[in-house]
Amino acid sequence: MSGHESTYVPKTGIEKWLDTRLPIVRFGADYLSLPTPKNLNYWYTFGGILTLCLVVQIASGIFLAMHYQPNTAMAFASVERIMRDVNGGWLIRYVHANGASMFFIAVYIHMLRGLYYGSYKAPREMIWILGCVIFFLMIATAFLGYVLPWGQMSYWGAEVITNLIGAIPVIGEPVLIWLRGGPAIDNATLNRFFSLHYLLPFVIFGVVVLHLWALHTAGQNNPVGILIPKEREAKDTVPFHPYYTVKDGFAVILFLMLFAVFVFFMPNALGHADNYIPANPLQTPAEIVPEWYMLPFYAILRAIPDKFGGVVAMFGAIGVLFVLPWLDTSKVRSMRYRPTMKIFFVIFVIVGMGLGWCGGQLPDAPVVPGMPSFTLIDGQLNSYLWMTRLLTLYYFVFFFVIMPVVGLKETPLKIPASISEPVLSDAEKKA
Repeated sequence: MSGHESTYVPKTGIEKWLDTRLPIVRFGADYLSLPTPKNLNYWYTFGGILTLCLVVQIASGIFLAMHYQPNTAMAFASVERIMRDVNGGWLIRYVHANGASMFFIAVYIHMLRGLYYGSYKAPREMIWILGCVIFFLMIATAFLGYVLPWGQMSYWGAEVITNLIGAIPVIGEPVLIWLRGGPAIDNATLNRFFSLHYLLPFVIFGVVVLHLWALHTAGQNNPVGILIPKEREAKDTVPFHPYYTVKDGFAVILFLMLFAVFVFFMPNALGHADNYIPANPLQTPAEIVPEWYMLPFYAILRAIPDKFGGVVAMFGAIGVLFVLPWLDTSKVRSMRYRPTMKIFFVIFVIVGMGLGWCGGQLPDAPVVPGMPSFTLIDGQLNSYLWMTRLLTLYYFVFFFVIMPVVGLKETPLKIPASISEPVLSDAEKKA
C-alpha cells in the first residue's frame, strides 16, 4: 500500500491553481482513497478518536487561555472565575480537564493495539517512533497543565517533579533553574509552564501530521500482520472512505458518549480533591500524587531507592518504547499467531494496571490495613513498595528479555497467505 498513486483530478480553476502551488486538497483526497486493509477491527478506530481529542484540547485550551491569569496570586481565583462567572466556562473547563484523561485512555489503547498487532515492525518503525514522540509530548503537556490551577496538588506536584530534574548530574541544576525561572517555584515558574503548555499542543499537532505522513507512506498494518502485495490490493483492501470513515465515526460517537458521562455527571471523578485547595508552600499534603495517567511511571520512580536511579528508571520506561522495533526478534507481527507471547502480553497489561494502582498508594502502606508495612504474611513481604518493585522488574524484563528470547524460541501458528484467506471457501482460495 506504500507508494499509492494519486487518483485526484482537480475540477475547478481554483483547485487547479492550488494544486500546482500547495497540493493540500490532493493530500486529503489521496488519504481518503488510500487502499486500507479490509479486516481492520474497532481497535484501529482510536487513531481517529485521538485526532478528535487533540482538536478538542486545543480548542478548549484556547478559550481557557483567554480568561486564565498565570500569576501565583490570581491563578486559582481565575480558574474559579472561569467556573462561576464566564458564560459556559464550567463546561469548557470540565471538557478540557476530562479531555486530558480521555486523551490518555485512547492513547494507551492505541499503543497497546500497536504492540499486540506488531505495528512497530518494518517498514513501520518511523510511524511507531513518531507515536512515541507524541506520547512523550503528551506527558509533558499534561504535567504542565496540571500545575496551572495552582491548587495544593498542582504546586506540590511541580515541586516534586522539578526536583527530580535537579537530581541529574552536571546539567540537572542549571536545567532546574531555567525551568523554574529561579531557585524556587514562583511567578516565573507559572508563566513558563503556561507558555509551554499553550505551545506544546501545536507541536503535537505537527508531529501528528508527520505520523500520518509516515502512515501514508508505509501503509496501514492489519490484525493478521501480513504485508499486502500490489497484486492483492483489489481483493484485500477497500478505500478508506466511506468504509472506515463511517466505522471511525461510529466509534467516535460512542467515545463522545463516555466523554459526556464524565463531563456532565462526574466531572471531578478523575481529579484530586486537594487541587480545590489554594496552593500553600508551607503546608505539605498528606500524599502527593500526579494524575491517574502518570501513576504507572510515578510508581516506577518510587520503586528505586536511589533518587537519580528512580529518574533514570522512569524515563527509561518511556525510552524503551522508542527502541521496541529492534527488541522484538520475531518475524511474525501479530500476536494472534504467537500463543506464548500473547500470554506475556496479557500479563504486561495487568502489570501496567498494577503499577498505576501502586502509584496511587503510599509507598510504605501495608497491603492489609492494620498490618505493618514490612511484616511477613504467609511468607510474603506485605508492602506496596515491594509489589511495585516486582511489577517494575517485569515491565523492563518484558522488553529486554521476554521479547527478544520468545521471538527466537517461540513456534508461531500458521499465518494466512492473505487477509481474505481465513474467510474464503476452498474454491475461492484456489481462485
